[in-house]
Amino acid sequence: MSDDGTEQGSEYKLAKIGFIMLGVEDLDRSVAFYRDKLGLEVTMQSPGFAFLGGGGVTLGLNPGLWAALGKHPGATNVVFEVASVKAAHQGLVAKGVEFLGEPINVNGPQWAANFRDPDGHLLSAFGAE
Repeated sequence: MSDDGTEQGSEYKLAKIGFIMLGVEDLDRSVAFYRDKLGLEVTMQSPGFAFLGGGGVTLGLNPGLWAALGKHPGATNVVFEVASVKAAHQGLVAKGVEFLGEPINVNGPQWAANFRDPDGHLLSAFGAE
């Protein structure tokens, strides 16, 4: 299997959950909770995101997700790490996955493409262009 989740001659597939993104109302308050009370290490923080080490999966905190998905618990996003977001987008569209839009640049070299599962849960492919 190659780094992009495909086997030679096969269709594209997502193979690894990179992190779980939680929508939060107040980023600083949530970072303090997960860091100070639960003991998770903050691995990166910017004005709109914080990422914490969660063992094999990174926990992301995002106030924008909270606002966009209705300001309630359950504002989550399962994020699949991919080598190429555009390749993942093309491969999954070919399988009938409907995306919410085209891949977008979210942070310098990092791109994302968002879609939903059959129950409406938000999922993303995230990685290089």
